[in-house]
Parts: sequence; C-alpha cells; structure tokens
Amino acid sequence: MTTTRFDTTQVAAVTGAARGIGFGIAASLARQGLTVALLDRDGAALDEAVGTLAAEGLKVIGATVDLTDSTAVNDAFASIVDRTGRIDHLVNNAGAVRDMRFLTMRDEDWDVVIDTNLRSQFLCCRAALPGMVERGFGRIVNISSRAWLGGFGQANYSAAKGGVVSLTRSLAIEFAAKGVTVNAVAPGIVDTPLFRNFTDDVQARLRKSVPVQRIGTADDIANAVAFFLDPLSSYVTGQTLYVCGGRSLSSPSV
Repeated sequence: MTTTRFDTTQVAAVTGAARGIGFGIAASLARQGLTVALLDRDGAALDEAVGTLAAEGLKVIGATVDLTDSTAVNDAFASIVDRTGRIDHLVNNAGAVRDMRFLTMRDEDWDVVIDTNLRSQFLCCRAALPGMVERGFGRIVNISSRAWLGGFGQANYSAAKGGVVSLTRSLAIEFAAKGVTVNAVAPGIVDTPLFRNFTDDVQARLRKSVPVQRIGTADDIANAVAFFLDPLSSYVTGQTLYVCGGRSLSSPSV
C-alpha cells in the first residue's frame, strides 16, 4: 500500500461493509488514516468487522441499517455525523444478486436487486450530499459492475448497475461546482464468498475468461476507490473505472 495522501481528519462512510468488497474498502481506507463508518444490515457480521479493524487500532465505527429504507438511512447518517462531526467520503457498495432467466423472475427478485443496488445509493447520496455541499468538499464513489453492459440471466442486476452509472454521471454534473466529485467503479469477477460458492470447474472457467488470467481481489477494488478519493484526483468526476482484468472488453458476463 502506498503512503496515504488523505487528510486523516476526514471521515469515510462505506456501505455493505461487513464482508467482501465492502470490508476490503473499509479496511483499506482505515489503514490509510481515515475514520471509517461501516454500514450494513447484518448486525452480527458488522460487529465482527468493526471489532477486527478496531483491534488493529484503527478509527472505525459501525451502523446497522437497512439501506433501502429512507428514514433508517437518514437516521444512520445523522448518527454518524453526530459521532464523527462530518462525512467527507461516501462509498456506496451494498449490493444483492438474484441471477435467473428473465421469464422466471418474480416481482420480488426484481425489487430486491433494484432496491439494494440502486435505491440504496440514491438514499445514501441524498443523505450525505447536503453536508458535503455545505463544506464545499465531498467525494462519492458508487460501486457499479461490469455487468451493467448486460448479462445472460442478469436483467435485474444489469439494470440496477446501469442505473448506478447513470446516477453517477448525473450527480457529477449537478454537484461539480459544489466541490463534490462523483465517480463509479465497475468490478468484474472478484474473490468473494459468492465466488467461492461456485464449483471448482465453474471457478476455473471464470478464471480462464479473464484476460489477465486471475480473479480480482477486494484490494483491487479498494485501490480503485482510493484513486477516486485521492486529493490528486480532484479533476476527475463522472467517470466509470472498470476493474475487471480486461473482461469488459470482450468477455461475456457471469
């Protein structure tokens, strides 16, 4: 990890941070000196994640919250500000997957994926932006996916992640003059509990489909997020950065 250029008085909020990519992002930012608020709806997993990072002497707090509930999100962000004084960086990572053929997709399968992946980002951005605008500074990174380009059996997920890209671009335009940048990271296949649930032959097939011939890690995604949050990236906004080992260029989705 390179030496941090972050202002260590600043605060970052990371959603879906109890495990996987979100935990990797939260850990990376905390290790670079930021105070990090981890948000997740799984209270037990969140307590374990916060405890793990706190044991390293890092500045972390946790907030158990349903990120699809407007009132709960507003209350959680208000509580974070009460405890830390501010939110300078927001990383919207919370997500859910329910892949299936389109004609078997129920209303619930559509709604859960859209709400978790897209509505949560809308709610969290709306909760964080007033304070950022007031201070004339803010950095938002929304986690999209290579799947926003389209994928077999991923109509709900692809639609949600495409919405994330469009939300990112629109907010970047609206808040650029306010000192707030808004960017997106689009991961490819990443080594998470979901990936490890695949059979060995499926894992091997997916690995072979990646041009760089390896599966991504949470650190790969965290490094991309850190790039957008870095003070040296203040002239970068409205962009989507693929972190997929080249898979977005020609390979099919999962």
